[in-house]
Amino acid sequence: MDDTDPPVIGRRGSYAKGVARRQEILDRAIEVFAERGAYATSLRSIAQALGISHAALLHYFDSREQLLIAVYEHAEARREAAPDAPEPAGPVDVLTRAAGANVAVPGLVELYSTLVAASLEAGNVTGRSYFVGRFARVRGDLAERVRDGQARGEIRTDVDADQVAALLVAASDGLQIQWLLDPSVRLESLGTLATLLRPPAPDVTGDRSER
Repeated sequence: MDDTDPPVIGRRGSYAKGVARRQEILDRAIEVFAERGAYATSLRSIAQALGISHAALLHYFDSREQLLIAVYEHAEARREAAPDAPEPAGPVDVLTRAAGANVAVPGLVELYSTLVAASLEAGNVTGRSYFVGRFARVRGDLAERVRDGQARGEIRTDVDADQVAALLVAASDGLQIQWLLDPSVRLESLGTLATLLRPPAPDVTGDRSER
């Protein structure tokens, strides 16, 4: 969501063929996790499902945690790079579109929620490092969009952009978790945030007592 590229999870591959192979593994892994669930299989059985050797998978990823994070990151990057991806918009629009795209990929919201929860566990250095960095990048991008909206008069100026960004992330993640538990929950509810952030309408009635 910004111009700063996140660090590569695992190993990218030394040559063009290796990079392409890593991309193929991640593309296929998204399908496998959608079918089986992110934590239903071991790294060895994941390799089997992908049609590669366990050693080949370990060439790119040291652990299942690395692979799962790389899968999520790859799915997100593929979504943002799609030819029909919408142009950058306001902060609420960005989150609403992202949430809608997430739920369109089977298992992606569940994978994300599971990885975030796992990153809180003691000793999960890979997960914690990735999500601390990711949340910082997302908050930074949204804060810039808030400030741009404030400058254009589209967002009220009596709120702190960084604080709004953190609350927007919390609202989006929380709503997707609710949807995961109950698919009847409408992700379009995020649009209400745009209404709450809109500047109050000017009072055009004037002071009638002076007339």
